[in-house]
Formats: sequence, C-alpha cells, structure tokens
Amino acid sequence: MESARGPPRVKNKAAAPIQISAEQLLREAVDRQETGIQAPTQRFADLEELHEFQGRKRKGFEDYVRRNRINMNNWMRYAAWELEQKEFKRARSIFERALDVDATSVVLWIRYIEAEMRNRNINHARNLLDRAVTILPRVDKLWYKYVYMEEMLGNIPGTRQVFERWMEWEPDEAAWGAYIKLEKRYGEYERARAIFERFTIVRPEPRNWIKWAKFEEEFGTSDLVREVFGAAVEALGDEFVDERLFIAYARFEAKLKEYERARAIYKYALDRLPRSKSMGLHKAYTTFEKQYGDKDGVEDVVLSKRRRIYEDQIKENPKNYDIWFDYARLEETAGDLDRVRDVYERAVAQIPPTQEKRHWRRYIYLWIFYALWEEMEAKDIARARQIYKLCLDLIPHKKFTFAKVWLLKAQFEIRQGELTAARKSLGQAIGMCPKDKLFKGYVELELKLFEFVRCRTLYEKHIEWNPANCQTWIKFSELERGLDDLERTRAIFELAINQPVLDMPELLWKAYIDFEEEEGEYDKTRDLYERLLEKTDHVKVWISYAHFEINIPEEEEEEAEDGSEERPVSEEAKARARKVFERAYKSMKEKDLKEERVSLLNAWLSFERTHGSEEDVEKVQKQMPRKTKRRRRLEDDTFEEYIDYVFPADDEQRQDISKMLAMASAWKEGGGSFT
Repeated sequence: MESARGPPRVKNKAAAPIQISAEQLLREAVDRQETGIQAPTQRFADLEELHEFQGRKRKGFEDYVRRNRINMNNWMRYAAWELEQKEFKRARSIFERALDVDATSVVLWIRYIEAEMRNRNINHARNLLDRAVTILPRVDKLWYKYVYMEEMLGNIPGTRQVFERWMEWEPDEAAWGAYIKLEKRYGEYERARAIFERFTIVRPEPRNWIKWAKFEEEFGTSDLVREVFGAAVEALGDEFVDERLFIAYARFEAKLKEYERARAIYKYALDRLPRSKSMGLHKAYTTFEKQYGDKDGVEDVVLSKRRRIYEDQIKENPKNYDIWFDYARLEETAGDLDRVRDVYERAVAQIPPTQEKRHWRRYIYLWIFYALWEEMEAKDIARARQIYKLCLDLIPHKKFTFAKVWLLKAQFEIRQGELTAARKSLGQAIGMCPKDKLFKGYVELELKLFEFVRCRTLYEKHIEWNPANCQTWIKFSELERGLDDLERTRAIFELAINQPVLDMPELLWKAYIDFEEEEGEYDKTRDLYERLLEKTDHVKVWISYAHFEINIPEEEEEEAEDGSEERPVSEEAKARARKVFERAYKSMKEKDLKEERVSLLNAWLSFERTHGSEEDVEKVQKQMPRKTKRRRRLEDDTFEEYIDYVFPADDEQRQDISKMLAMASAWKEGGGSFT
C-alpha cells in the first residue's frame, strides 16, 4: 500500500538552521576514511620503475592527443603532467605541438606563458607573449598579461613600449585607461596628457573628454581644464556634443565659485542643444539656480525650459494647436502681456490648410481664448472686439460656420452693455449661415430679457428654416404654454405632427400627448393615441395607451378606504385598458409580429397581476408562447439558429388545419362520400 501512495512528501521545506557545504562534506569524508581502504601511495624502488611508469603515462597521453588532436584539454593535461615531472623541455615540446594544431587558442597561450613565468623562465615568457600578441593582437587579455609581467619586473620602459604597440591597434577605452594609470603611478603627467590627447582623437566620445578634464582638474590647472572643455566642444560640434559635457563644465566653474561663467555655459548649451538631448541639462540648470540663484532666476529657468520645449514642438509641427494652447497658458501664468500677445498672434497665423471644418475645430479655439484673455485679463475691450471681428471675417461662412463664435461675440457685447450690437451680430449670423445652435442661443438670450414677442418671431423663423427639428416645435409649444396660451400651444403641436419630415417624431407625439393629459383633456389625449396608431403600430404605443386608460381619474371616485394617497382603479378604467390590450394583440397577431406580441403579453400580464383577478391572469398566461430553437438558411448557404415563439392559438389553428386535411384525404380515398 505504501508503494501505491508514492514517495513520502517533504513536509518542512524551510532551510536548515546549520548549513553544510559540499566542500565540508568532502573534507570530512577524507578525514574519516579508514586506513585500510585509502588509495595507496605509489612508491618506486629505483629509477627504472619510475621511467617505466613515466613511459606508460606518456604512451597514454600520446594516445589521447592522437585520437583527438583538436581537444586542447588533452594537450594541456599532458603538458601539466610533464611539468610535475620537472621535464620542462618535454612540456615545451607538447605546448609547441599543441600550438601547431591551434595557434588561436587563448587558454593554451595563457597556460604556456604562466608555466614559463611560474618556473622563472622570464625570457621564454617574454618571447611567448611577443609571439602571442603578434598572432592575436585583438585579445586584450594577452596584452594585459604582457604589460603586467613587464611592470612586475620593474621594466617600465619595456612596459611603455608594449603599451605603445598595443595602442597602435586602437583598443577599447579600458586599455587606454590602463596606459594612463601607468603613467600616473610613476608621476609622468605630461606623458599621460599626451596619451589623453591621442585617446580623444581615437575615441572622441564626450565621456572621454570628461575623463581628461577630471585628470587636469586633479593634476593640472583650471586653465588647462577650460582648454580641455573648449577643445571638446569645438571637436565634437553641434551634432555629437553631449549635455554631460556642458554639465561637467558648468559644475567645475561652480566649484571655483565662478557662478556667472557657469550660468553662461548652461544658457549657451540650452540654446544649442535640442530638447531631446537636454533633459538632464535643464534639470542641472534648475538645481544650479536653486543653489546659487534667486527666486527670479529659478522661475526664469523653469519658464525657459518650457518655452524651449514648446518652441521645438512647434518647429516640428506648427499646425499642432494643442501645443499653442499650452504655450499660451504658460505665458499667461508668467504675466508678460507682450509675450502672451506674441504667442497668440503666431498661433492664429497658422490657418488650417484646407476649408474642411474638421481641420478648423481646434484652431477656432485659439481665437476664442485670445479674445477672452484680452477682455478678462488684459482689459483691452477694443482689441477683444477686433479679434472677434477678424475671426468672423476669416471663417468661410458659405461652407461652414461656428455658432459658438457668434454667440460668444453677442455675449461679449451684452457684457459691455451693447444690446443692439449683440442682436445685430446674431441677426447677421442667422441671415448669413443659419444653424440650430444660433437660433437656440438667440432665443435663450431673448428669454433672459423677457422679450417673448421676439422669441416667437425667432421660433417662427427657425421652424421656417428647419421644420423637421422636433426640439424646436417642443420648445415653441413650451413657450406658449408658459404664457398660458393653450390654443396657440395646441395649434403649434398640430402643425408639428403634420410635417412630412421630422427628425424625432416619437418625442413630438409624446410631448403633445403629455400636454393634453396634464391639461386634463382625456378625450383629446385618447384621440391623439388613435391618430398615432394610424401612423405607427408600435407595441410601446399600445402599452402607453393602456397605461393612460388606467391612470385616468374618475370624478366620482374617492380616496382609498385606508386613507392612503394611492387611488383605486375603477372597473371602467380596467375594462378600457383591457380592451386596448386586446386590440393590440389582435392587430399584432394579424401582422404576425411575434416578438412584439411577447412584449405586449408581458405588459398585459403585469397589468392583470396588479389590477385583474386570478381568472384574468390565467387567461393571459394561456396565451403566452413557448420558446423553441429553429434553423434558417442564410444567403451564403449557411444555417443559423434563432429563437422562435409558438403561440397556443397558432398551434391550435395548425392542428385544426391538419385535421381538415386528414378528413379531406379520407373522403377522397372513400370515393368522395362519407356514408
């Protein structure tokens, strides 16, 4: 049974309190090994036995290297064994044979060189290093080994000579750094300076110039540091110069308390470098101003940074109006009126390239913000009025217009007390380029002034221009109803519903019906429902009609017996509503509108559960359909499943037809007689 359960699980997977390493286990195993089972130490009685043993080992090694010549590990093990036997000539022979096989094996060269160095064969090691760097001049490890050996031997001129040979191959920065450190260790600063000069020519990266500047800062003079930085800026040019170079230069000057020099360096760099290459420079300049500048200096550096960003973005895409918005807000916070006007003037000069409204939607807000700023902040009313005029003159009103600009212009004139100018401006807009928003804004203006006659005139013009706008008809009727002129309200509704084209006729009919119902004209409301049903047979209209019949209050009805506010529904109201449901059901059944019949039955069932008896509820429930899944063929000869409804009445009708067909078939088979 235990084998069926599998191996036991480890319950505690936490680390042991005392950790034991593999090395410790091996040492303990060796220490505790019994003497009887230890590996025997091989002893040789005379030289003949030793030579015989060496011969067997050499034969084995020779077999190894003969079978797999390209495996350098066999050669190196062979040579290491000969070195243990103090057979240096044999070991050299093996290394040389291995180099004949693969002279590019760096590990083999290192083992060979270290073997000679370990046995103090310096000249042999030097010759080997010379051969190695000649064959493999791009392997830095061999050069490092060479210069390390020469320096350890105290041969500084020889070390310098090796470095010079190495530098001719233009190695990486670490090699140049090692050469410079050599000269610094022995106080040869002029030589180190000359190496730096060659180094920056071969590797003209900004970080290498910074290294040279730090060297001069430590071992030279401030003038030499400035010369290095100046030479770096001149040599790299605008294309390759880096912000780190200017930051290091400015920090050096700040360290010498030359704050004006440092500030000049920062500004010079910010003017030359693009924003994408000067993020760190801006940050360093900000920190510098916080440390050594005043409040105005800090704000100025922040503003200059943001201005630089916006200018670069505008240079890339002058038609990006969102950047102009941000730029204008920046200058508005700075409070310099001339700068703000300059930005806005430059922004509005970027006219969209085409006369398509989608290209003008963002651009037009530049004019709006400009005019509002002149009015609210700069308090220059004449200039604001001129901006509105220029903006309206610029818009191609024959193709499109912006109602917002006309309305803002009118509101501006009203704030200045120029009501006549405001009306003139809106009248001009309606005459040139009428829009629904313009009419709506003009009416709202006159409503606030209680100029109802003007409102009527505007509504009439609006309806004349766009008779399909249902919202205008509804607002017009609300105005007349608010003025308690019900006949005019009713006349407006009648004109509206008789229009041949309406954008939202359902809202208009609903508003008309709600108006008559709220005014207590229930017969007229019922007549409206009947007229609406002649135009549309929508299920929602029928349901709304039934709910209306339920909610008609009866004059002789009293409040509920328990004193609650809920009014009991009379039997007559229930009968009328039930009659509406029956008419609707019959109409939809004749038109075979299954989903509409289901919605109607659900509403009817809810009505009966609230106001009817159990028999009425059961009667409706019997008419409820059952769902069934069917398949139908699509145009691409594929099939899809859909939900179909099977009504009991339709099912019974189909069964009656089937019975009649069966009886007709039986009559035919019986010779045409049932007797």
